[in-house]
Amino acid sequence: MRRLLLLAIPLSALALTATATGGGTGVTASCAKADLTTVSNGKLTIGTDNPAFPPWWGGSPAKGSKWKISDPYSGKGYESAVAYVVAKRLGFPRAQVQWTPVPFLKAFAPGNKPFDFYLAQASYNPQRAKAVDFSSSYYYVNQAVVGLKKNSISKVKSFAGLKSFQFGVPLGTTSFDYIVKYIKPTRKPKVYDTLNDAVTALKNGQMDGLVVDFPSTGYITAVQVPNSTVVGRLPTRGTREHFGMIFKKGNQLVSCVNRALGAMGRDGTLRRLEGTWLAGSAPILK
Repeated sequence: MRRLLLLAIPLSALALTATATGGGTGVTASCAKADLTTVSNGKLTIGTDNPAFPPWWGGSPAKGSKWKISDPYSGKGYESAVAYVVAKRLGFPRAQVQWTPVPFLKAFAPGNKPFDFYLAQASYNPQRAKAVDFSSSYYYVNQAVVGLKKNSISKVKSFAGLKSFQFGVPLGTTSFDYIVKYIKPTRKPKVYDTLNDAVTALKNGQMDGLVVDFPSTGYITAVQVPNSTVVGRLPTRGTREHFGMIFKKGNQLVSCVNRALGAMGRDGTLRRLEGTWLAGSAPILK
């Protein structure tokens, strides 16, 4: 369905690979922990959005925690698990990893960051890469459509059959770009400040179909909107969409993270973590 195995390449070529897949800097002289510059000395600070939703994140936040829905410190969920493996390969044990909540759109703002890297299902695109640097891919993704079971969109079996429906998306996402560029619906998509707002709008019948990355649909249909269904996955159009970690522009840590991700692809770690945390299937609408 989605293949995560990365090309086996010599480490000396990682700078070129990073550029091709979204990374923004060349290889540093050393990736030894002692040579890495982080925002908090001796610690690796990782940012993500809050709430942090399954299956990307897991674990129940402790009482009084600033985290909602899931707890990134748990190591559960695909992105949390990937981040901890990357941290370990950079030389940071779990006790030296700290998490900070950052709204999705603020992660792309130019300038200094409160994190060393950020991950929250952030797809690489050239416009975003003008303000931040991206790592290589840690997940290749298909968008998907979720609709209420009682509505006619749930009966759609083809890509062309989506044109007449009202779609909704979270603000600033590639889901919006996909809708307007490829589905080209007769009605302009509705845009919501957050994914949580968009899910609530779907639940309240304010749209026909919510477009999100496919793995997120499991939690939406099972927990957030139980009377909903996955209409189908959307086919790849143009460049294959992938998630990357976000860094301050020019951050030399990018190449070291890319080195870790490359090794995780070659030794099967990414594929194993996908099998553990990301499951489910749905037809691709053609």
